[in-house]
Amino acid sequence: MKVSEILQVKGNILFTITPDTPMTEAVSFMEEKDIGSLIVMEYGDLVGMLTFREVIRAVHKNGGALGEGTVRKYMDDHPMTVTPDTEVNEVRRMMLEKHSRYLPVMNAKTLMGVISFYDVARAVLEAQSFENKMLKAYIRDWPVEDEKEQ
Repeated sequence: MKVSEILQVKGNILFTITPDTPMTEAVSFMEEKDIGSLIVMEYGDLVGMLTFREVIRAVHKNGGALGEGTVRKYMDDHPMTVTPDTEVNEVRRMMLEKHSRYLPVMNAKTLMGVISFYDVARAVLEAQSFENKMLKAYIRDWPVEDEKEQ
């Protein structure tokens, strides 16, 4: 299974912000849309990513308050990315090694979407469930040997 298959199922809703967006506005937007990450774009290019991890770091650095900073100050300015052709097992390995919950999907310089750990887990579970159903159907339809032939 490839990342492109996950994106087809997930859909193409994508939320972005600019690096000069105030953190308070970014966090409000994340809460309003019930999302865990925002892609940070500047002049049409991906320049970073803001997730709950960066929000928590901002709160910690500001003594328990979000502060007055902008997204640029706290965003991950070198997020790992994958391509639509990346295999899901590779995505799982990357996410586990780097403790990443969200990965932007890039096709050259074009942002195609974002996949989450949840998206990957759901896709793998659905693929395993389908395979399980097919194996059970195969076993159920297994030809029974006629006792007379023995």
